[in-house]
Amino acid sequence: MSRIEVYGIPNCDSVRKARKWLDANGRDFVFHDFKKEGVERDRLESWSDAVGWQVLLNRRGTTFRKLDESEKSDLTRDAAIDLMLKHTSLIKRPVATRDDSDVVLVGFTESEWRNQFC
Repeated sequence: MSRIEVYGIPNCDSVRKARKWLDANGRDFVFHDFKKEGVERDRLESWSDAVGWQVLLNRRGTTFRKLDESEKSDLTRDAAIDLMLKHTSLIKRPVATRDDSDVVLVGFTESEWRNQFC
């Protein structure tokens, strides 16, 4: 059985729903807390290649809204990754991967998670 890794922040509603869903469906997973453990640049680059940096960057949260306009304008992939490394709250959550595939899920949608993890 493949190993599932879930990345996020424990008090995030979407992360809580995802973790609860995995538990309810009997799926073992490893949880990585962005706030405590951070995230490596190569991992963000890999996720960005898989889903696009625009999907990965959380533009709806207060962290993004509080950024200086110069940081938000004319974003490129590398600039977005730099921002996500500096402010892990800018990474849309949860991010889930399986060690036996290239699948990267961003956000929690039950049907997508069922298709990939059940």
